[in-house]
Amino acid sequence: MRKAVSERSATLRDMKMPGSQTRSYAENNISIVPLFKDIVHSYYQKHARKFPWRETRSPYGILVSEFMLQQTQTERVKGKYERFLARFPGFSSLAGSELQSVLLAWQGLGYNRRAIFLKETAVIVMKQYGGVLPWSLDELMSLPGIGRSTAGAVLAFAHNIPIAFIETNIRRVFLHFFFPERENVADSEILPLVEQTMDRDNPRQWYYALMDYGAMLKARMPNPNRKSAHYTRQAPFEGSSRQIRGMILRQLLSGGKMNEGVLIEKLQKDPSRVRTILTEMEREGFLRIVDGTISIR
Repeated sequence: MRKAVSERSATLRDMKMPGSQTRSYAENNISIVPLFKDIVHSYYQKHARKFPWRETRSPYGILVSEFMLQQTQTERVKGKYERFLARFPGFSSLAGSELQSVLLAWQGLGYNRRAIFLKETAVIVMKQYGGVLPWSLDELMSLPGIGRSTAGAVLAFAHNIPIAFIETNIRRVFLHFFFPERENVADSEILPLVEQTMDRDNPRQWYYALMDYGAMLKARMPNPNRKSAHYTRQAPFEGSSRQIRGMILRQLLSGGKMNEGVLIEKLQKDPSRVRTILTEMEREGFLRIVDGTISIR
């Protein structure tokens, strides 16, 4: 089956299209769209991945998964998702929880600012929307930490609404098929193709299929996302500010309040750099610093 899919994929990518080289294949010849959709669907029918967040239609459960999946591999999320939902089963419990308990449940996922955004969103949903996540794209995008991709995913996966959005695996698929000889491709060029090729009867399953095909591409060939105008290579984690921020949170989550000097001594990092990061984390809502004593906000 993989060989057949691969052969059809090569056929699509090797088709010679008339017109400007800067135009996408779909723009030059709409007839390739059914073949593209057949390739993606055929792969999904045989190789669909199973995740707990694909088994729910709960807007809350899907929102939690989308926050967790931002910049984090699915295997890491699988180990945290269900435990997080057991601890915070809905917007009410999350909104009413201490930030420290939310960060503790989030530990291991990285990019901890997402946990703050998720809690802030829960508070707003409870106060302004009666505990019901809004259905409007604009309202969703007004909530902390929610951009077009997360908002679109919630609408598609929770409500099966046919709305165009792009995330890393979806981007990878469209770059691979429609821009094989292009560099520096903007999402604004890809989004119309996502709209054009969408399965409007079952967008939920179509997006799952795209994501699974994109994950396969990542594993089997050089990353097509390098052709994206938005691609940036992630800086090494070792010695980074991200690493130090994580170390600070682990110290405070395990030991509670801590004097700044004691914390710096435990971290064994450049004191001036640590102080700069502490100031940033206080401004972002992670920490409270009073008379040299640091605690989780």
